[in-house]
Amino acid sequence: MVNRRGTSSMGCLFTLLLFVAALYYGVNIGELFFRYYRLLDEMQTQAQLAPSLDDGTIRRRIQAAAQDIGLPPEAQQVKIARRASPREIVIETEYAETVTLPLFTHTFTFHPKASQPL
Repeated sequence: MVNRRGTSSMGCLFTLLLFVAALYYGVNIGELFFRYYRLLDEMQTQAQLAPSLDDGTIRRRIQAAAQDIGLPPEAQQVKIARRASPREIVIETEYAETVTLPLFTHTFTFHPKASQPL
């Protein structure tokens, strides 16, 4: 006969603990990638507007976006290159973010790059 007094088994608690730990780690690490994609989206938007903007304006807009997103200062060191053959603009930067969690510390390096024909 099965005991149904409302007590839980250790297996259920262990599974719940693993789920909560995975969720906690996933949210903290996912936040880094969310910020990366926000910066990449801004870089792609500025690359599309590049034919009508000068490099200084593009750089200022991307630097302001990186600051608003909360990225480290090295993310604001934007490189802009306009190439003649083929006619295109390339916008890129590189930065690293460290995530420190219980039992886990890792430095993630990001290299967002956007290019668009002119």
